[in-house]
Amino acid sequence: MTCLPWLLAGLFNPRLALPGPAFGRLQVVARYCLVIPFISMLLWLTSLWGGFSPSLLGWLAGIVAIPVALPVERSLRGWLARRRQRRQEAQRVAEAQKRRAQEERRAHEAGVAVLDPANPPEGADELVLAMCRAKQRLVEVRRPDLAILADRLYSRYRHVMDVLGERFQRGELAFERSRSLVTQVCFGAVDTLITMASQARGVVSVDGDYVRERLKHASSRLTEEERAALVRRLDLLAETEQRLNALSARIESALTVLDDTAVSMARIETTRPQASVTTEKALEDLRRFVEGADRYARKE
Repeated sequence: MTCLPWLLAGLFNPRLALPGPAFGRLQVVARYCLVIPFISMLLWLTSLWGGFSPSLLGWLAGIVAIPVALPVERSLRGWLARRRQRRQEAQRVAEAQKRRAQEERRAHEAGVAVLDPANPPEGADELVLAMCRAKQRLVEVRRPDLAILADRLYSRYRHVMDVLGERFQRGELAFERSRSLVTQVCFGAVDTLITMASQARGVVSVDGDYVRERLKHASSRLTEEERAALVRRLDLLAETEQRLNALSARIESALTVLDDTAVSMARIETTRPQASVTTEKALEDLRRFVEGADRYARKE
């Protein structure tokens, strides 16, 4: 008796008679022409009511079964869908963190010192403190793969300053001039890191994996407006990533300049040689001495 009204309502609008928005009229026909009548017949003839004969309680249960079961099923399906979505979200976050960690490990170079923004190195100057602040900003926007650039910059800066300290005396004009140029290059790189953090902050709330998942699995249920909005989010991510790559190229150029500086400074000989003759001359004299001693021994 209750299947026919629900069948007509479902054929008019499936949302009225079905527990989920993803079902269509074919599910309405299967539900109210086959499944529900079969369950109602079992309730009418069930032994739970006192035997295999028609009963009043079974008939009443069949009448109220659909109005009661439909909202319960909707709530249950909604809870299961939210639970599944939370699990998928947690899995996406875990995979993203794992992928970022792998990228971070690949980006690390041998001998790179790691800066701790909360605990700067002892005796850190203004430049090193600026590097720590830049790294902290990149960490806050969840880009540890870019924060490694601050570590690499700090390692190059420290290495260049060590080389300068070995080749020149502090206070010399050459040392002060070289340190000033190196500092300016590093400050320019720090400014680039801060710009990268600002660019990344603009899209920190956009979950690219979630957007791609929606476009892939829910494509048929999306409206044109929603699809255009999701595609625009992906475009924003792509544009931001392209800008970040261009800024990363600037950092790499600065690191290369610092490497060139360290190599060039290491080649400069500022100390007076301790040997009075060259190495080749000393080897030749030693060889002649050994040959002369050998001839003298044979004569004896």
